[in-house]
Amino acid sequence: MSAKINSVRSAVLLFALALAVAGCTPAGPRALLKGKKYLDRGDYAEAVAQFKTATELLATNASAWNYYGVALQRAGQPDESVNAYHRALELDRDLFEARLNLGTLFLEQNKPDAAKAEFTACTLRRPNDPTGWVKLGFAQLKLGETGPAERSFSAVYHLDTNNAEALNGFGLARIQRGKPQDAALFFNKAVNIRPDYAAAILNLATANQEYLHDNGAALKNYRAYLALTPRPANWEEVNTIADALEKSPAPVAAIPPANPPEAKPVPPAVAAAAEPKPQPKNTAVSGYRPAQSPRTQSGAKPLVSNFPPARPISLPPAQVVQVAPEPNIVTTPNATAPAMEPATDVTAPAPARKPGLWHRLFGSSTPDNSANSKFVANGVTPLPGETPAPTLPAAGEKKPAPVVIIPPAPVDFPRYNYLTPRPPAAGDRRAASGAFTQARMAEQDKQWPEALKDYRQAVALDPSWFEAQYNAAVIAHRLRNYSAALAGYETALALQPDSLDARYNFALALKGAGYVPDAADELKKILATDPGETRAHLALANLCAQSLHDPAQARRHYLKVLELDPKNPQTPDIRFWLAANPQ
Repeated sequence: MSAKINSVRSAVLLFALALAVAGCTPAGPRALLKGKKYLDRGDYAEAVAQFKTATELLATNASAWNYYGVALQRAGQPDESVNAYHRALELDRDLFEARLNLGTLFLEQNKPDAAKAEFTACTLRRPNDPTGWVKLGFAQLKLGETGPAERSFSAVYHLDTNNAEALNGFGLARIQRGKPQDAALFFNKAVNIRPDYAAAILNLATANQEYLHDNGAALKNYRAYLALTPRPANWEEVNTIADALEKSPAPVAAIPPANPPEAKPVPPAVAAAAEPKPQPKNTAVSGYRPAQSPRTQSGAKPLVSNFPPARPISLPPAQVVQVAPEPNIVTTPNATAPAMEPATDVTAPAPARKPGLWHRLFGSSTPDNSANSKFVANGVTPLPGETPAPTLPAAGEKKPAPVVIIPPAPVDFPRYNYLTPRPPAAGDRRAASGAFTQARMAEQDKQWPEALKDYRQAVALDPSWFEAQYNAAVIAHRLRNYSAALAGYETALALQPDSLDARYNFALALKGAGYVPDAADELKKILATDPGETRAHLALANLCAQSLHDPAQARRHYLKVLELDPKNPQTPDIRFWLAANPQ
């Protein structure tokens, strides 16, 4: 119904604008049309005056208030702009453009929490539009939420593999993770797609200089940045850095921040100069371009996020029924062995004292330093500490009998009875999308039972919807309803057998339910198709060490984790275990 109202409202507005062109329209639509022309022309003061008149005469027109907010924002009146956007959303809470513009303004004002809330709402209302996902990713980066930011950029990449802004965001996230080589690859790919993309070129140059210490590549990219037309606003300071690199064979130090620089209000003239790509015509969203950050104390430019340019959108679509890609909806609950990184933002509540790998392997959070500590219940020998000197028996005392280690008997684990369902038939996706959106919103509020109920409703309306089946399984998994989770993962895998996340989650659920050999089998299936999947190696190593009592296999998979990801957070614990369990 809301989509139909929006469609009618859009048609009325367009008809009014057409009448204005013909010169036979009332003053309100005529002021709206004039304001639009001034806005396109860059005359923001006149645009503000015309849109103010339009909102006085068309007080209940949400689009007019959105345009008014854009003009105020570009005219450097952010507080009044916020009020205008809020008024637009009071009139139409589903007006995507007003919510997107408000979030962009909050980001400009260095309010990433508020911006994140608006962009999240954008992705819920229009999950098929990459714009909201891109801006959500940059807000999350600004908050230091690297994992969620990468998932947002993944959503963009699923929708548009040539989105340079998302690739630039991926690069910034890799910098935050301490992986500059990966970052340089992402920045380079963004530049290949958009050779005039100033932010990616500058970020690539900075990564080359500061992190990779390749002054030749850094100089080449600085020169490419300086050759952009129109000339970037920070041309002089970048040119100084390039000249220093060219004259000095020694590295020129630079200390870029780990996070994207703070966005600051930008005067219209500076905004136009900072982005070489020309402004599109008929733009109804904010033309915000973040200010170039000041030079660092050592002279090099910090990395910049350069939020994507404004796009020519003004009216919401009639209906959106598709969803974002799988990894960006719900990800793996960290219900078992540690993974490369936090597996989800919906993890189970942690105990008061977080157990380390020692506890998970040997049943205690700290090693037992008693004389008999090296003989533990499961027959695996931990790394010894200071070994006490052997004590000789007293005169006349019998020599104690030698200690005999009896390996534990194999555990008879239960086996899972696979359901092996067929792929379900398609249902009413359009009807299911409403329940799906409600589930996502409940999930955002951490209302897990309500989210599960709504996901199940979406599944009932369209059983063939992979994301609905998968998300329902993940929420059931989080609630430790393993029977429902296992059935849901099986159905999701029937729909998409190649889904790595679904199979990995299925393995974790099997382990949680006590079906350890079946969990190991599922992890082996992952590694058979993707030998470089570190999560699966780590989870399988933990299963072999903890439950299957197979230290040889555990060692093989732990070594693979260290080979694939030397900076894994669990590296110290893994090395400790390897030293404690030599071949």
